[in-house]
Amino acid sequence: MNFLITFLQIEVGGVVADTAATTGKATGDPMSLLELLMKGGWVMIPILLLSLIAIYIMIERFITIKKASRDTTILMEKVKGLIVQGDVKGAKLMCEQTDSPIARMIEKGIMRLGRPLKDIESSIEATGKLEVYKLERNISVLGIIAGIAPMLGFVGTISGVIRIFYNISIEGNINISVISEGLYEKMITSAAGLIVGIIAHIGFHYLNLLVERIVYKMESNALEFIDLLQENK
Repeated sequence: MNFLITFLQIEVGGVVADTAATTGKATGDPMSLLELLMKGGWVMIPILLLSLIAIYIMIERFITIKKASRDTTILMEKVKGLIVQGDVKGAKLMCEQTDSPIARMIEKGIMRLGRPLKDIESSIEATGKLEVYKLERNISVLGIIAGIAPMLGFVGTISGVIRIFYNISIEGNINISVISEGLYEKMITSAAGLIVGIIAHIGFHYLNLLVERIVYKMESNALEFIDLLQENK
């Protein structure tokens, strides 16, 4: 019995020593985040690149959409008043001085005053579509990243498993020091791919939700403008 306990202690001690030697860290000494990410292997490079692209797009689009979503209630009231008074130039100038999709859309309608109402509606609609396209630019890239990042993580998983079996074939035995390298690559790339994919997925739907709110405001203001023109024929 004592012999068995001594043997197990020797084996456990050997495994711990092998693990410490493999990781290059003393037992209980945690790795830094950078060291942990580096153990994910080459797959971490495209995953990190995708994460940087996703973060850039989310920040840039969020700022752009927030600027476009500023309240235009006061603008519309003033524009309506000026048009009722017959001051078309003043209404157009006010729209030009306001940097928002709604202002540019109404400005296009004002520029078409005097033409048939159908032509004015068409010009407003075309301008609105162009403004929505500008707001949605690059958001679709987030959807692509949300699909690609987890797949890259899966590639890292396969690569890690291949590394495990390769190391086993070279060493001729199975212990934690032989399989740890492949396990690191397998788990880290899977986790990183999923995290990047989830963040991109959330950003994609959140930004689209913000754009939909602006589209609703644009349609509402366009209808108000057309109704105003019909009432003041």
